Amino acid sequence: MSSTPTLRIAVIGGGPAGLMAAQAAADRGAQVALFDAMPSVGRKFLLAGRGGMNITHAENYQSFVTRYGRQSHRLRPALDQFGPQQVRDWVHGLGVETFVGSSSRVFPTDMKAAPLLRAWLHRLREGGVQFHMRHRWRGWQDGQLVFDTPEGVRLLAFDAVILALGGGSWARLGSDGAWVPLLQAQGVAVQPLVPANCGFDVDWSAHFSSRHAGEPLTTVAITAMDIDGVRVKRQGQFVITAGGVEGSLIYALSAALREQIARDGSTTIWLDLTPDHSLERVIDEVTRPRGARSMSSHLQSRLGLKGVKSGLLRECVSAADFADPETLARAVKLLPVTLKRPRPIDEAISSAGGVSFDGIDGSMLRAMPGVFVAGEMLDWEAPTGGYLLTACLAGGKAAGEQAVTWLETSLSP
Repeated sequence: MSSTPTLRIAVIGGGPAGLMAAQAAADRGAQVALFDAMPSVGRKFLLAGRGGMNITHAENYQSFVTRYGRQSHRLRPALDQFGPQQVRDWVHGLGVETFVGSSSRVFPTDMKAAPLLRAWLHRLREGGVQFHMRHRWRGWQDGQLVFDTPEGVRLLAFDAVILALGGGSWARLGSDGAWVPLLQAQGVAVQPLVPANCGFDVDWSAHFSSRHAGEPLTTVAITAMDIDGVRVKRQGQFVITAGGVEGSLIYALSAALREQIARDGSTTIWLDLTPDHSLERVIDEVTRPRGARSMSSHLQSRLGLKGVKSGLLRECVSAADFADPETLARAVKLLPVTLKRPRPIDEAISSAGGVSFDGIDGSMLRAMPGVFVAGEMLDWEAPTGGYLLTACLAGGKAAGEQAVTWLETSLSP
């Protein structure tokens, strides 16, 4: 009676996608070795959780899947199997309770990432996953994986490989995009890595920057063109930086803004500084007689416009228009701000670009049978709000399961 051969699978990358791929493969009976260049796994995961670990999002699932833009249909098969509710169930299974915040974002009850990661690693070790830290992957040699380690170069052979190496943001935590030429050398099509969920340069004047850098705009709306060229208006908040803008409202629009700048050299957003007031109300207030008061004092008295909002009007409206009450009122509701450049990729929360979906079957590279890819190294992007993490977990699970299924099929008589 013949015994079933042990399936040996390497997972390279210790972020959420890699850890979930390791779990999925181990749960299916594979012998899994996980490698990471860093001294410990989950470093970006832990840093992202410092302000509150946003695990997933509780909105209607049909709306949820649209947040992945043009690649929604590519990610949907994995998300259908391991979507927001399944992520929450999995977290609960690790002994961590969750709650839904006011914005429908889902968090652990203690808001922390570390207890969740500890429980997850404990489960992985119990499942037989072997961890190899400070192993920097350098590609292949004679069919074997090549790693630089503190003890020197190691060559290791496996039955299948799952790559979950992240994108190009936060290089100090391991996502440095160094894998791109390694895969391109093997004939794998890779779209250039570009910043996502990023800030943008505006090139403020020194006068404005020196007074308002670091100040938040907490009640504001932005009108812009979305990824499909449709005008959209969204309310939220963002921050003025020394040279531009960043924050959640900017990140939500960053994919479209980045593409518009790449195409046209710059793009414009329009700020509504009083989103709770109609244009008619603003015109009425601004055009009221102001007596001896300055226009700035008048705006503060009638509309509460002061500080950074007042500064933005001075920065973006000409002196002639500022002196014309009706023109100024319209600028309060639709203030043009020109964005010049996205911030560098290493400052971005995530990245776009990566392995082309046209070059994979499921999760396996067509150019390299037995090599699977998962997570942010694929060519997709999503806004913050739990969408990035959910898709990484779903993609990792799919890759782990598909690697085992492929091996079982390949090895069957």
